[in-house]
Amino acid sequence: MTVVTRFAPSPTGRLHVGNIRTALHNYLFAARHGGKFLLRIDDTDRERSTAEAEAAIHADLAWLGLHPDATVRQSDRFALYEREFERLRAAGRIYACYETPEELDLRRKVLLGRGLPPIYERPQGENTPVEGRDPHWRFRLDHDDAIGWTDLVRGEQKFDPRLLSDPVIRRADGSWLYLLPSVIDDIDLGITHIVRGEDHVSNSAVQLQMFAALGAQPPELAHEALLVAAEGKLSKRLGAVGVGEMQERGLEPMALLSLLARLGTSQPVEAMAELGPLAASFDFAHFGRAPAHFDMAEVEQLNARLLHVMPFAAAVERLPDWVDETTWSVLRTALNHVSEVDEWREVVRGDIAAPDLEPEDRAFLSNAVVLAAETDWSEDPWHALTNTLKADTGRKGKSLFKPLRMALTGRESGPEMAPLGRLIGKERSLARLQAAAGE
Repeated sequence: MTVVTRFAPSPTGRLHVGNIRTALHNYLFAARHGGKFLLRIDDTDRERSTAEAEAAIHADLAWLGLHPDATVRQSDRFALYEREFERLRAAGRIYACYETPEELDLRRKVLLGRGLPPIYERPQGENTPVEGRDPHWRFRLDHDDAIGWTDLVRGEQKFDPRLLSDPVIRRADGSWLYLLPSVIDDIDLGITHIVRGEDHVSNSAVQLQMFAALGAQPPELAHEALLVAAEGKLSKRLGAVGVGEMQERGLEPMALLSLLARLGTSQPVEAMAELGPLAASFDFAHFGRAPAHFDMAEVEQLNARLLHVMPFAAAVERLPDWVDETTWSVLRTALNHVSEVDEWREVVRGDIAAPDLEPEDRAFLSNAVVLAAETDWSEDPWHALTNTLKADTGRKGKSLFKPLRMALTGRESGPEMAPLGRLIGKERSLARLQAAAGE
């Protein structure tokens, strides 16, 4: 069996962390099994769906590196839905209803007031048409047998269909709701595994009966725990965290994907530069049922780890012209975002202001000026200079290294000084040591 998964966003906005995670897990599962990852644009809601949002979805997936093997659009498939709708209707599995939303809401309140579940009360025969009203349509659930499946994340699942309302599948204006077209697509496209959030569990129970009514074997199901904000509460802000914010922050897509691939699993979160290793280790057996806590601070940490080992070739198109491969290999270890590299231009190539140091540190640097002038800068000037200064002055640790770093870079922290010193060069280093010493 060839594994086929699908990601099915509605084109109503850009991708956020929740649906990015769903797309990623479908992609990784298919990749691990040498299968196919499909993109299905769920644009049956014509009022909310826009061409701009669909284009944004394609662009966001491309930026993330999640390239689908094929793309289908539900708005191109209405003839297929119509055909299967009529087949189910002829079989008695679909029936017309004429209640208004207000009437249904009132009935739910009455049932709740009686302590009863607010389930749609199916008529014994056909619903009586109401003059002046077009019907909406419901799928008739089979109440004879319990609905059950072995979920790849949640284990054994059981639903009593008598406790579920017959779902509305088509509105009075003829437009489609999600449930039935999705099943028809999954059958037609040969989807073997459906991976989505646990908020779809009850939908899956209903859809399993739709697969059966259409004479199809249902896909395997995996319902993952939902993402929650870092503080443990469901957060509307998670809906705003996505590709747009990632790009504004200057973050690498693999920083986000490295976190989302392992979040909520027993596996350690690691900064991965490519999707391949994440796919090779992807297994639903590692997933837990507790909510997965998402924190942008973790993405930032992973981003820094990725940059600290990022090859020049992976960054060169985003680097300013003055940064060559040697310069990048030195500066990348101090960066949290690629854009920060330009903040080091003056340190490496230009002039910096002399730091305000204590008198004893200025005296120490006066000694350093003499020794630096005598040091061979063709090999390892930093260690040669610091070893000599340590022997001459007795300074070590912070008292030895901090004044030198401040004099040479104007900063208390940054890349390793040995390679950075070679980038700065002898002439510029001597001038900075003299200025910091007050000479």
